[in-house]
Amino acid sequence: MPPNPHSATAPSHPGLAARASAVTAIDDFLTKSQPLDETLERLLETPAARELPDRDRGLVRAIAMAAIRRLGTIAKALEERIERGLPNHSGQLEAILISGAAQILFLDVPDHAAVDLSVRLVQANYDAKRFTALSNAVLRRIAREKDEILKKSDPLTIDTPEWLANRWIKTYGAENAAKIAAAFRSEPAIDLTMRADPEIWAEKLNAKILPTGSLRLRDRTPVRALAGYEEGAFWVQDTAAALPVRLLDPKPGETIADLCAAPGGKTAQLALSGAHVTAVDRSEKRVSRLSQNIQRLGFSVDVVVADASLWRGGPFDAILLDAPCTATGTIRRHPDVAWLKSEEDLGKLTQLQQRLLDHSAELLKPGGRLIYCTCSLEPEEGEEQIKTCLARNPSLRLVYFEAKKLPWLGEELADAITTEGFLRTLPFMMPDDDPRLAGLDGFFAAKLKKI
Repeated sequence: MPPNPHSATAPSHPGLAARASAVTAIDDFLTKSQPLDETLERLLETPAARELPDRDRGLVRAIAMAAIRRLGTIAKALEERIERGLPNHSGQLEAILISGAAQILFLDVPDHAAVDLSVRLVQANYDAKRFTALSNAVLRRIAREKDEILKKSDPLTIDTPEWLANRWIKTYGAENAAKIAAAFRSEPAIDLTMRADPEIWAEKLNAKILPTGSLRLRDRTPVRALAGYEEGAFWVQDTAAALPVRLLDPKPGETIADLCAAPGGKTAQLALSGAHVTAVDRSEKRVSRLSQNIQRLGFSVDVVVADASLWRGGPFDAILLDAPCTATGTIRRHPDVAWLKSEEDLGKLTQLQQRLLDHSAELLKPGGRLIYCTCSLEPEEGEEQIKTCLARNPSLRLVYFEAKKLPWLGEELADAITTEGFLRTLPFMMPDDDPRLAGLDGFFAAKLKKI
């Protein structure tokens, strides 16, 4: 396939290929609203990218993630230093400047290298090359004025979309909203759920054992290169995402449905308990990945491709419903969520959640239990959703969580149990002196029982 004359090409200058890939990911996000993870996965699986050293492959992700995580700060810095605004019909100029600024401001990259390689990408881009001098001047100025830019950068007012900031202030108060936004600006470490022996594996993997039993990696080693990966000793799962299955308390031999199951972390937890698990998800692509994960781990699970709001199965002893949501609790790991989602999405998703909850009630045996959870910070997808569900479904009762009956939460997460008996984790919980080792995803969970 011939090169695209409107894209930044990547001559064989050290580090340029990685930066060109990062620019493409940023540009796809800006111009096509493409989720960052999907684009990065596609780019890193190309033959050329596979030949890159691990360090350069990691750099692609690091640049793209830093750029979108701190997009508000970077956009403001560029806006203040380009008098007439970004020129029209300038190809990938905006993405290149954002990439360069991200390296200068937030990554351990020498300023001269960030500027030089960014300018090379501008020169290689058909539509952007007219603005080579502008790019050089703007990035050099950002490097000179780095301290001033960072000093003026506020997590809530600069790096958070206004609609989200306003919602969090209303729901959690100004102080907690600011703490949520600050937590989202830190790159998170990778959490693992172990099949067994977390203490032994913590030593092998140089990991921190979290109160909930998850391991948090101190190093940035690629997951597939970790000891134990091929043998299926663990799977990647944020510690907050591992809580709903613990709250469901699955038992050996129980029949359990995992609805909206992909990518399969919770499915694996359920299978590990010895339950008979049916995993349901509507996306064939996501189900394929789930099946691969389950196969690597050596579990036996019934996997179904179907719309969970229509699928007929059971009845089940228990159901785990991890419902589709705005995912605003996962911005630490998926910074693009903040900019790709809107309040309009919230209305559509809450309607889907209602249908899934009502259908789940039909699939439960009498006496059966249901965990409803979302990785959202929005009350419409959590507390309010459960209250309206109970009003619609007289056969369901709320089972109140009590921190004293859940000692595995530890002191750090005892406050995650609300006065209403729900679980509500916030990203700034589980502090650590190293911001990368602190925090967890924002999650909501409630437990219901069918009478």
